[in-house]
Amino acid sequence: MVTMAMAAASAMRPLAPLFLFFFFSLAASASDNILANSSLADGQKLVSAGGVFELGFFTPPGSTTAARFLGIWYRDIDPPTVVWVANRDAPVSGTAGSLAVVVNGGGGGGGGRLVLGDGSGRVVWSSAPSNVTASDPVAARLLDSGNFVLAGGGGSGDVIWQSFDYPSDTLLPGMKFGWDLTTGLDRYLTTWRSAGDPSPGDYTFKIDPRGAPEGFIWYNGTSPVYRNGPWDGLQFSGEPEMEPNNTSFRFEFVANRTDVYYTFVVDGGGGGGVLSRFVLNQSSAQRYVWLPQAGGWSLYWSLPRDQCDQYAHCGAYGVCDVGAASMCGCPAGFAPASPRNWELRDSSAGCARRTRLNCTGDGFLPLRGVKLPDTTNATVDAAIAVDQCRARCLANCSCVAYAASDVRGGGSGCIMWSSPLVDIRKFSYGGEDLFMRLAASDLPTNGDDSSRKNTVLAVVLSLSGVVLLALAAFFVWDKLFRNKVRFQSPQRFTSFDSSIPLNQVQDRKMEDETRHSNELNVTLFDFNTIAFSTDNFANLAKLGEGGFGPVYKGELDGGQTVAVKRLSKFSTQGLDEFKNEVMLIARLQHVNLVRLLGCCIHGEERMLVYEYMENKSLDNFIFDKARSAQLNWSKRFNIILGIARGLLYLHQDSRFKIIHRDLKAGNILLDGDMNPKISDFGVARIFGDDTDSHTRKVVGTYGYMSPEYAMDGVFSVKSDVFSFGVLVLELVSGRKNRGMYSSGEQTSLLSHVSSDQEFEKVR
Repeated sequence: MVTMAMAAASAMRPLAPLFLFFFFSLAASASDNILANSSLADGQKLVSAGGVFELGFFTPPGSTTAARFLGIWYRDIDPPTVVWVANRDAPVSGTAGSLAVVVNGGGGGGGGRLVLGDGSGRVVWSSAPSNVTASDPVAARLLDSGNFVLAGGGGSGDVIWQSFDYPSDTLLPGMKFGWDLTTGLDRYLTTWRSAGDPSPGDYTFKIDPRGAPEGFIWYNGTSPVYRNGPWDGLQFSGEPEMEPNNTSFRFEFVANRTDVYYTFVVDGGGGGGVLSRFVLNQSSAQRYVWLPQAGGWSLYWSLPRDQCDQYAHCGAYGVCDVGAASMCGCPAGFAPASPRNWELRDSSAGCARRTRLNCTGDGFLPLRGVKLPDTTNATVDAAIAVDQCRARCLANCSCVAYAASDVRGGGSGCIMWSSPLVDIRKFSYGGEDLFMRLAASDLPTNGDDSSRKNTVLAVVLSLSGVVLLALAAFFVWDKLFRNKVRFQSPQRFTSFDSSIPLNQVQDRKMEDETRHSNELNVTLFDFNTIAFSTDNFANLAKLGEGGFGPVYKGELDGGQTVAVKRLSKFSTQGLDEFKNEVMLIARLQHVNLVRLLGCCIHGEERMLVYEYMENKSLDNFIFDKARSAQLNWSKRFNIILGIARGLLYLHQDSRFKIIHRDLKAGNILLDGDMNPKISDFGVARIFGDDTDSHTRKVVGTYGYMSPEYAMDGVFSVKSDVFSFGVLVLELVSGRKNRGMYSSGEQTSLLSHVSSDQEFEKVR
């Protein structure tokens, strides 16, 4: 018996270290704090009380060394997502590192600090000194918010130091991003050097407290890359994605004598609600949310979004509009400072005034829906009204523009610029109103002029009775035709001139033409029904956005899933698209065209309701390595065939010859069975018997446009066929036509396959 017991003990002896490791691992995982004069060794971890975050030593994946860092990451997310690193500049060599809580005088109370040693007695990192003292025992505690605090009361009392004051590359809910003006503490983000190296990289994201405070992404601390615009009371003027009525996020900005910072909170907080993080990567920043069902991080939005987000892309006084053909433009009263360079698409010199200001008779040009210019050198007075701001700017000969500092309640406060206006961009939705000063001779007929305002006011007063009668008539109409509305085309389609846009049809001869036109039966949805179906247009219901505005996923009362395109009130192109799609798609019926279910007209709201496409757009598949594997050659061929059938219907088999003008992967939607449907007819045109036509305004997407259309505005059926050819090439190769071959001579997929050798590779 003794022999058997000794044998068993001998057999268990090699496993003893394993049991000890398991025991200490459990002990470490059960603790969220380090007590005074205690330490945390490499291999041990702290776990926040709710099990959300973990703190310990790690080596970054992809690291070429055995360097160890002290960091914080999400506990139950694999692979680990690191949100904070202590010793970014001083990694520990080997696994002998430890973190200790050292208190003043060696006792348990008073002040204290965190000390990270490498096992040889060398201190590689320590927490910043603090004037805060605590009478209770000092301890370090990891909270469910991801904050690592050194505090009295066993880690629950007065905070001596906290990791939230020293961010790495990640902003978490509840963190303050900005300045403590009393202590001079600047909380900002810095990129990792690389995916395997958390040492500080070249890019930083900081709040500039000067003027109207705003955030900048800097390269090497000297070159601005991106600017998010001043806070307008609801959001940063350059980030319309920060919708104030968002039910999942709440954004806050504080600017007073002691603090200038931004913070955000999420529904439910870190314990049981939405997990979200804002991360600064190389030259860009992304907001992510965790999707438990998918088991991964979902990109919520990314900055910069496009070329117009590049700082000062169009130079001084230039306005960047990503939806315009030339992207950079000059406001009324301005012209390119360097016309030759402007023609070559180099707009860095910006725009210059046509007429110099003389301080008498000047007026203001309103620019609607823009990101306000750089406010670093602007003056701000939040205590006055907007009208007072206008008068103050007009009385100051050096003032070149003004805007409201707070858009809430109709607008209040004042921002005035006295230096050239830099970094203005136009938004398809959102943005603010900027009033630029112009000489009287350069003011457009509808400019900001007091006499014109008085004239308009007189006209409005004289017609007030007519307006009241019209409102009463509309109320009766709304009651009688709440659920169904019958649209009649103002002119017979068969009498259209060649390539007249649908939205330019005039009301002439309406009575005679209406008798012969076909009636449109379109379901009119109630606004509240649409709002309820999309959870009040929640960001989590957003599928995407375009020039028309955002697109949301909704579910009607009967359980039918729909896609809702909501017209942005700042999008003039979107209003044209609304008219086009209601009048055109409702008349077109084909299995390879997206189906319009109805629309919603409510005050200034205009929405289109479509059948929902489960697989969204084609570009989500063919340009994504993981999803593209779902498209075998048979499916790709069927998609090509379906697009061809839809295009043939538009060009030949429908009642009217239709030129789509914006055929691309993003406008091909896929249903649950991967059947393609052509969508987005906002810029389509009805075509006559002519073989081609001209337009002064080139619309569509570069890379898919035929050369004669992109350069000369000549479009025809061949234009769509060219776009279809590019689309087929992208489907076959899995590569984008534009932006994929910038390193060599070829700048597009078309030029890349122009040689027989490259074509054979793709084929």
